[in-house]
Amino acid sequence: MITVHHLENSRSQRVLWLLEELGLPYTVKRYERDPKTMLAPPELRSVHPLGKSPVLVDRDPSGASRILVETGAIVEHLVDKADGRLGKPYGDDAAMRYRQFLHYAEGSLMPPLLINLVLGRIPMVGKTAQKRLQPMIDVHLDFVERELGARPWFAGDTFTAADIMMSFPLEAARDRGFLSVGKPITNIWLDTIQARPAYQAALEKGGPYRFA
Repeated sequence: MITVHHLENSRSQRVLWLLEELGLPYTVKRYERDPKTMLAPPELRSVHPLGKSPVLVDRDPSGASRILVETGAIVEHLVDKADGRLGKPYGDDAAMRYRQFLHYAEGSLMPPLLINLVLGRIPMVGKTAQKRLQPMIDVHLDFVERELGARPWFAGDTFTAADIMMSFPLEAARDRGFLSVGKPITNIWLDTIQARPAYQAALEKGGPYRFA
């Protein structure tokens, strides 16, 4: 049995969505953010020393448990568990794009968005630094817009786990107003994924999610 330790309004929503798409049975343990710091509660440290979410606990029939963190690693594990469904598509180019965007989401796109969020909480100096960071964010979002203009999904013609990985940084970007001008294709893509039945089912399981 799979248990997902899920923090509200966080990356872990993608794990619930993937599980719904794959039809794998799971349970959810929900956690709320500290209202003052907006950080994960200390209870998560009893699950994993990092105290972060998502944390996936996978128990086999013998009762042995495996604990896995990092969204990308969890996604790869679940795709493998589902015999490769929503994984690497057919064709060398599509397979390469799948691998690229599976890691690009957290490795390149999310860091400047997170830095921007942190800077926004620093009076005076933070606003100036945000302006200097904006061109870097624009480069990434322009790249995404061009990629989605070339094909319906990030890897190619079919929906894959790479699209699930890319969802959170792009939802966060739209929430912060970065997609309001000049990104019609990305906005359509976001509307399309959020209308998927499995996405909606994951929202019901996960609770409040400000980016939907």
